[in-house]
Parts: sequence; structure tokens; C-alpha cells
Amino acid sequence: ITGASDDDPSGIATYSVAGATLGYSTLWTAIVSFPMMVIAQFLCAKIGLVSGRGLGAAMRLRFPRYVFVPMVAGLVIANTINAGADIGAIGACMNLLVPIPAAILVVPIGGLILALQVWGSYRLIASVFKWLTLALFAYVASAFFASPDWGAALRGTFVPTLSLDKGYLMTLVAILGTTISPYMFFWQARLEVEEDIEMGRRYLYQRVGTTDAELRYAAWDVNTGMLFSQVVMFFIIVATAATLHASGHTNVQTAADVAKALEPIAGRAAGLVLAIGMIGAGFLAVPVLTASSGFALAGAFNWKQGLSTKPGRAPQFYWTIALSTLVGVLINFIGISPVAALFWAAVINGVLAPALLVFVMLLTNDKRLMGTRLNTPLMNAGGWVTTAAMAAAAVAMFVFWR
Repeated sequence: ITGASDDDPSGIATYSVAGATLGYSTLWTAIVSFPMMVIAQFLCAKIGLVSGRGLGAAMRLRFPRYVFVPMVAGLVIANTINAGADIGAIGACMNLLVPIPAAILVVPIGGLILALQVWGSYRLIASVFKWLTLALFAYVASAFFASPDWGAALRGTFVPTLSLDKGYLMTLVAILGTTISPYMFFWQARLEVEEDIEMGRRYLYQRVGTTDAELRYAAWDVNTGMLFSQVVMFFIIVATAATLHASGHTNVQTAADVAKALEPIAGRAAGLVLAIGMIGAGFLAVPVLTASSGFALAGAFNWKQGLSTKPGRAPQFYWTIALSTLVGVLINFIGISPVAALFWAAVINGVLAPALLVFVMLLTNDKRLMGTRLNTPLMNAGGWVTTAAMAAAAVAMFVFWR
């Protein structure tokens, strides 16, 4: 589910913009970012498994409030923008199917997602909409039917291209931000706690500590989910490079533009295929975004939380979800194009992620929190390299912004 929600509408739009504007030259990021996202997600899962707490609660336990609260506030802002952009994308894709303006559709879409979270369950949402994301595999078929330049694609995959151009650096930060997203850190850690609670471990003392088998399963789970995400990412870039970039269509602004990359396989049904995949991805991702904001704030301020907890017992947690959804809906009325909103949400995540990764690295090396389950030298190397690489990309974007 985490892997599927990583290929949210923001990710689909970002990879489409990358392929349309830069061709095959960013394909190498699919290879390089895979181990980066695996280590980031596994370390977050380990925090949840070993400490029995979510990431927000772990930060509150180990750091002064003035240090971590600004990070949590930044996360909530980024998540709300991302959720709003995703809701707008669902509306834009539904507009491909029905002659109703997306601006009208976003209101009932936001209401439905909120109702499912508050009165339903995320597992119900996931059990239905995760299958719709399989439509994104149409990009795999479309990439082959579009007759791409496989020589250029292989060079783009295995020979990294770096440029100090503002547009290139912004796209690089967006790719990293939508691939290694801060909201996924909080979601992954809390997901382990939620699963423990479902197994009857309702109290903290019952959840503290883990087994080698549980850590191995978490590693397998993370690797599988992230591989799904990266395969889809790779072929979205190939498909858009072979269609949009090759035909000179480099200005991607609408859902219809994104759908053009599916025409080699879907023809006139390209809009339908995109809509199915994007709607499924959006309905998976928006609850993850708003819930991770709730987890972060609840952990930071020691509120009652949990998707398995009734709203009356965790009012602040559910109010955070409700307000995030409401503001997300309202964002769609400020006049920015859906694809631009999705892309900028990814850029914001790319700037925030390295700062949060510093906290993750410090927490997973804290003996008071992790006991004997501290990071191995290989985990530390992978985690700090990931943090440094993302920070370098964000700093370079600002330095060469002109």
C-alpha cells in the first residue's frame, strides 16, 4: 500500500513532466533512488517496530519541542498542499469521463474521502482502490508500443546526467521528493504500530521490542512496495519521453496532456485508463497524507490517535484529518493548474525530506529508544548518503535558482 500510495497523482504528474521536458535523461533516478527509498522506509518501519511508537511520538520523546515542532508544522503544510493537489487530480481525471468541471467535483471527492476515513476504515479504502492502481501498469505496455529509443533510454538509465539548469534541478528535487516523501516516513512508522494494536498489543509495554522475523518481514514488505513504485516510475518516464517529448509536447499542464502518453496502447481510451489509475492512486494517497499529518501532530502533542480508534476517543487526530482535507479542497480554487500543483507539491517534499531524515537517523541510533536494535554500519552509510544526496539536490536548486 505504501508503494502504491507513493505513485500518487503527484508522482505520476512529476514523472510525466520529467519525461516530457527532459526525455530519457532522468531515468537514472529510478535506479539510484530505489535503495534510498528502501533504507528510508525500512528505518521508519524499524522505529515503529522497536519503540512501539510512531515517528512523531519518538521525536517528542527524544528532542526538545522547539526542534521538532517546526518540522512537524512543515510536514502538515506540505501534506495539505499535496492532498489538495491529489484531490484536484482526481477531479481532473473524472472530468475526462463526465462533463462536469473539476472544480465542482473536488468538493464531493473530498467529502467522500473524509467520510470513508472517519466512518469507514483505511483498510476498506485500500482493499478497493489498490486494485485500480494496477491500471498504472498500462504505462509499461505503452512504453513498449510507443517505440522508444531504447539506446537513449539505456544511456539515461545507466549514465547519470547532471545539469545546473534551474529546471533540471527543480525536476530532480521533485522526483526525489515524490519518491522519498516525508509523509511516508510517518505513515510507515505508525503503520507498524497500528498492526501491533490490531494484534491485541494495545499498550506501549506490549509493543516495545521486536523479533528478527518481524524485521525481516518489514524489509521484504518495504522492498516489494518500493519496487512496485519504481517500476511504474521508470515506465512513466519512458512512455512520456517516447510520446510527449518526442513530439515536442513538453508543456504538460492538464490530465489530458498526461493521458497522451497512454495513447500508443489505449488509443481513444487513454483518458479512461489514466482516470482509473489516477483515481485509484489518489484515493489511496489522500488518506495516507491526511492521516500522516494527524499521526505527526498527535505524536508531537501526545494526543490520542489511530485509524482503529473511534473519532470520539481521538478528536484532535480526526479534526486534523478533517481540516487537512477541507483546506486541500479549497486549494483547488486558487487557479493553479492541476499538474503544476502536483509538481510543486513534490518540490516542497524534496526540500523537507532531508531535514526529516536527519531526525530518523538520530532516532535509529539512539540506544535509549532502540535498545540493541541500533543501525548497522551499512544502514548508517545508506541513511546518511540518502540524507546528504537529497540535501545537496535541494541546496543546488536554491543556489542556481535564477
